[in-house]
Amino acid sequence: MPTLDLKQLKTHRARTFGLPPSKRLASAADALRFVNERGFVYFWPIKGIDLPSLWTAVAGDRPVADKHDDPGHITWGWKDGALDQRIWYYGKILRRKATMISLEVAPYFYALSENYGSPEEDYLIAYHEGRLSQSAKQLYETLLDHGALNTLDLRKMAKLANAKESEFNKALEQLQADFKILPVGVAQAGAWKYSHIYELTSRHFPDLPEQARTIGEAEARQKLAALYFRMVGAAQLRDVTKLFGWPAEIAGRTLAKLTAAGLLAESVTRKDLDGEWFTLSELAA
Repeated sequence: MPTLDLKQLKTHRARTFGLPPSKRLASAADALRFVNERGFVYFWPIKGIDLPSLWTAVAGDRPVADKHDDPGHITWGWKDGALDQRIWYYGKILRRKATMISLEVAPYFYALSENYGSPEEDYLIAYHEGRLSQSAKQLYETLLDHGALNTLDLRKMAKLANAKESEFNKALEQLQADFKILPVGVAQAGAWKYSHIYELTSRHFPDLPEQARTIGEAEARQKLAALYFRMVGAAQLRDVTKLFGWPAEIAGRTLAKLTAAGLLAESVTRKDLDGEWFTLSELAA
């Protein structure tokens, strides 16, 4: 059984995660290039998930700072400034955490969503099949009827002002994770004078459903998994299911396809960790 070369893996991840000796990102243009070259990244690093993040590529491999004047928080301004520019897709997607997706890759994610080309009907199908909560349905219908709204107005007009904060946030995350809504700007509203503005994905990116229409689910999964492995170098099946939320059987078939195509080597061991791994073929020795 081949063994994963840990030195090569560390070098590989330093490059794809934007760690030294790579130069740190220093501008919004650098951030856009970083996202486009990888296909998708997290905004913040997420505990227990190996994936490049904009924060890490700017601030280094360290926890997100609590202090607002930390230099790493320049990423917040880049993200907010780009919300209405349509230069990438941003929302709480992977594991319902803040994710940045290149416009080239976004159709592959959309192809795996529960959207079938009719924004006025798709959400009702999801609701009647029990895949969309009542609160999420109310939020979606409010945006459908009234257009883009900041968080405070959206909550009030959706008649969720008295709902628990956790219920409201969960509904927002559910709609984002299924590519039904996304933040498109920031409003000076509320006590903190900061509130995201939300809009329907089908309005903000009207071409996205058509771009995704010809992409099959198997093709979409292989594309996303290939991008993932090109970033992380090596992972176990459980890492793939954890990140993307795919059933183990489907994820296994996807990795088998990538192995047959020569991108991955299967049943690779790591000296420092138990279990069998999939790895980029060039990292297996």
